[in-house]
Amino acid sequence: MVKLVIGHKGTGKTKKMIDMANSSLDHVNGSVVFINKNHRLMYDLKYRIRVICMEDFEQITNVDEYIGFILGIISQDHDIEKIFIDSILKHADVRISNLDEFFERLSQISDTFGPEFIVSVSADKDELEGVLGKYEVLN
Repeated sequence: MVKLVIGHKGTGKTKKMIDMANSSLDHVNGSVVFINKNHRLMYDLKYRIRVICMEDFEQITNVDEYIGFILGIISQDHDIEKIFIDSILKHADVRISNLDEFFERLSQISDTFGPEFIVSVSADKDELEGVLGKYEVLN
């Protein structure tokens, strides 16, 4: 399952994602992963959440490599229940034009391996018109 948090920069998406990740620990039996662009949020998240900072993995430059990276994370921990991805448009050349394909691949990963994906996107609802009907929007 893929769920979205959308809105322009400064609308509180990251804060909402942090709150959701921290509170999810009360409801999961497995692991929670939070993928972020940099180390800025590391201390806002509870210590049981695995924080992954993408600037440490600058070799990941496109969507295929990013999907492979996510599969690698899952292969190391089969108990992952939730994966939060903050500001996806700042990661690995992900663009609005390829978001639909990216979310479809995340959905397939979720169906196969089980983790729920919560992804924030800095865009207007109008810009995501073709994508929004397929995925739950949390805000």
